[in-house]
Amino acid sequence: MKMLRTNLQEIESASELEQIIAEHENVMVCCGRMGPMCMPVYEIMEELEEEKPDIKFAVMAFDSPEAGIIRNAPECRGFMGLPFTMYYKNGKVAHATTSIQSMAQVTSVLDNYLVGSGVEKA
Repeated sequence: MKMLRTNLQEIESASELEQIIAEHENVMVCCGRMGPMCMPVYEIMEELEEEKPDIKFAVMAFDSPEAGIIRNAPECRGFMGLPFTMYYKNGKVAHATTSIQSMAQVTSVLDNYLVGSGVEKA
């Protein structure tokens, strides 16, 4: 059952997250709620999903017991603000951010940690 009202794929289980990470080289997962700090990040991801087909974008409900795989990740230790956003490269955590992010912040992380700087801009 979907808990987040976005146009992005919603991950409902830890095993589904692991499968997505295994099947895609570059993955961005935003773990949050339908709140004021999370909504802008979802909107950025929806916009980027069309522009960056080489990255898998997905969301996960922060309050789901299954989201413990992100909430309890060592990379998120000390995080205070939602959402927790995880970036995976080749099956491993490449980067993690906390709280609201701007388009510039998100694209900087994607370019630096997932895709690399050799990406042509359309």
